[in-house]
Amino acid sequence: VKSAGSLILAISILVWAAAYLPHRDEAVSELLEQRQSLQAQVENNANEQTTAALAEVENEMQARWLADSYLGRMGQAIEPAVKPLGWDWRIGCAAIASFPAREVVVATLGVIYNLGDAQDETSADLKHTLQIATWDGTDFMVIMSDVIYPAGNVNEYADKFYRPYRDYSAPIYGIPGNHDWYAELRGFMYHMCGLDEMGAPEFTFNRGQPSWKRAVHRLLWRRPEPPGPEEASVRASWRSLPSQRSGQRTPYWTIETDPVRIVGIDTGILGGLDREQGEWLREVSRDPSRAKILLTGKPLYVDGKYNPGPIEGGGTVDEIVRDPDSGYLAAIGGDIHNYQRYPVKLDDGRTLQYVVAGGGGAFMHPTHDIPRVRLPGVDEDAFLCYPRRGDSLALFSRLYDRKLAFGRGYFEISPDEAAAYLSERLDIEPVRRGRDEVVLSDRARRAAERLVPLPGRAHGPLHPLLALWFDVNEPPMFKSFLRMDASTDRVRIRCFAATG
Repeated sequence: VKSAGSLILAISILVWAAAYLPHRDEAVSELLEQRQSLQAQVENNANEQTTAALAEVENEMQARWLADSYLGRMGQAIEPAVKPLGWDWRIGCAAIASFPAREVVVATLGVIYNLGDAQDETSADLKHTLQIATWDGTDFMVIMSDVIYPAGNVNEYADKFYRPYRDYSAPIYGIPGNHDWYAELRGFMYHMCGLDEMGAPEFTFNRGQPSWKRAVHRLLWRRPEPPGPEEASVRASWRSLPSQRSGQRTPYWTIETDPVRIVGIDTGILGGLDREQGEWLREVSRDPSRAKILLTGKPLYVDGKYNPGPIEGGGTVDEIVRDPDSGYLAAIGGDIHNYQRYPVKLDDGRTLQYVVAGGGGAFMHPTHDIPRVRLPGVDEDAFLCYPRRGDSLALFSRLYDRKLAFGRGYFEISPDEAAAYLSERLDIEPVRRGRDEVVLSDRARRAAERLVPLPGRAHGPLHPLLALWFDVNEPPMFKSFLRMDASTDRVRIRCFAATG
């Protein structure tokens, strides 16, 4: 026992040294300044918020020193081996530290996950962190269009933004959508960009309209709520780690990565750009040596239609995207609550990917009302959507049956029947069983003929009502999100489906 204790002590010292050295200040250079500033604030006027911020910075410093240590480097080296277990390098690092004594692993995990080393096996924060500690491999996230639904309220961010994403450890950037603009963009600018005071914006869709119409707009426009007394604390305390801060200050921006420049634009309510943003977009798009991805609130191709995105003073967003000197690979838009892909072949032989990626949040918009795609450079054979048109019609048949027939099945159509009906109606190949393999009953045909013309969404005053009407809270929910992986020679964009 004495020999075993001596061995454990010796190995523990080695593990401690490996976790401490080389302890370079270069690994925490920007945090050192933050710590000095916060220490001065605590000495002059200590309060709970400043003290908590100082503790977070010190925990982050310890975590970065550990990541830069010899033990941290070993954990990152074995990450490919532990990745199939759902672990990242941090749990691998703790596993190495646990070899001499299991007691070491708890304190090591506390340091790695920025919780401090005063952790034990009963710590609730550590238990929760380990439950979500899986390898994700993403450097940042973008919420593209309509961060807060349905009206961008500044006082709804706690439940609709901070709570769902509190455990995502990387920065989150935002692209405003028309629903964020319904609150004059005040909630978006306050929470996503850190702006406390904001003047009334100029709505460019008013330009050129008669004075009486502009006056009516000003009179009837919904007045946004001011931030509540707790919103400053919400913004400061939720997602407060340095690694979670994006530094975003404007509604349109660029993100520079080694292989690709990501350009985000604010298309407002109607989908166009004002003169100032148009000039900015031309400027950041001029470098042909940089591959680029455009992220936009309003998609350029959607529902079988082409919307090039007008720019005040002349020109369009898509003219810039298509210019070979701009170097764009894809244009991805939100707004519509589903997934659509249009690989458009240009006259010079290039193919640009135009994507709709708005299926990650609120209720689903139908795809069964998308006509057969016949657009220059892209046709039905190349087009793809999720959910498939037949699945969309089957889902809405169940919704309408519940609302109009009290669930008696008068309007309900199976996915196979819906796909067969739409293949006949649009003259397309069914994505399920062949149309000859499905016997379409008279009842199903009559139900489909009644359902296809019915709305799956609405604009204006009916929008909030139908949004609740068509909300689905049981599988299949047909949600989706995009993941983009970029290397020096390839950009890979994938759509992941989340059925429920």
